[in-house]
Amino acid sequence: MSTVVRLATAPRAAPKLALLGTGVVGSAFVARYQRLQERALHVPTLAWLANSRALQPCDVSVRQALDDANQAVARADDLPPWAEGEALRAGDIVVDATASETVADWHAEWLSRGVHVVTANKLGSGSSLPRAQAIARARADSGAQYGDAATVGAGLPLLRSLRALVAGGDRIHRVEGVLSGSLAWLFNQYDGMRAFSGFVRQARQAGFTEPDPRLDLSGEDVRRKLLILARAAGFPLQAEDVRVDSLVPAELAALPLAELDAALVQLDAPLATRFKDAYRNGARLRFLGRFDAERASVGLQALPVDHPLCGGSGTDNRVAIYSDRYPEQPLVVQGPGAGADVTAAALLDDVLAISQAA
Repeated sequence: MSTVVRLATAPRAAPKLALLGTGVVGSAFVARYQRLQERALHVPTLAWLANSRALQPCDVSVRQALDDANQAVARADDLPPWAEGEALRAGDIVVDATASETVADWHAEWLSRGVHVVTANKLGSGSSLPRAQAIARARADSGAQYGDAATVGAGLPLLRSLRALVAGGDRIHRVEGVLSGSLAWLFNQYDGMRAFSGFVRQARQAGFTEPDPRLDLSGEDVRRKLLILARAAGFPLQAEDVRVDSLVPAELAALPLAELDAALVQLDAPLATRFKDAYRNGARLRFLGRFDAERASVGLQALPVDHPLCGGSGTDNRVAIYSDRYPEQPLVVQGPGAGADVTAAALLDDVLAISQAA
């Protein structure tokens, strides 16, 4: 009679959650994380958080760890603190709430080790094509998840819808949309009578733009989002394949940040002219990103008032997807496209989806 001997195995450690980035989005992530905990919703334990200055364990208080990280002094060492220890294991989840090239370069490495990555950082899949391809390969090879809903549309079901169409055999013909919440707000508010520069200042004060609003007005942020969408749709675009018509004159682009505010008036005359031209033709100005099989572009366009992308209000993103299934009347996805709170919610949605599927 044979005897089966069962070897004891160590219990698998619970996956841990780590947060990189403690700025506006990272702070909003912590606040929402705490609200979900208070509602007794099961969320993975936040083990540590880090920025470029410090790594703080969250074993005592998540809020205290956030405050300590934000009060830490700058480091002389070029190696980021999160790269020195607190190793992430397969099954763990790392949240990238930064806009850092250095962190984006780690995405493929983490995925290859089986670490799930959830990101609001558009530089992972929205910049270098080789890096985006490395992320896709690492994700496929390891089975780790890459939660990137927060990179475009602040968590709207946009990337998910696009990927579902492609996975179902649909062919994407064209995608075009208002992809910047800050630029959506500006052109929803701008009336051609008041100075455009005044609206830019309002948007900056409200937190809709970057502290340097030229980053929004240049169209570079929209280019990154467009690249993410195009690559998800199966178009392997390079950054240089996208023609970008910046709203920022060369002289304004060259100024140091300290001199920018007074010089924003350089925007007023060109935008007033474009507004009047559009108004005479019964059109509205919208800042669009667009791609199809032949070209990709980013810039300001005058659209007929009944155009699918002329709707929406506030910071709404509005994106039209044309495909075999939707050849004439596009699938339109619309909703708030700016703000730390909606971005943090999108990050946590991806965290919860990954942890619940584990």
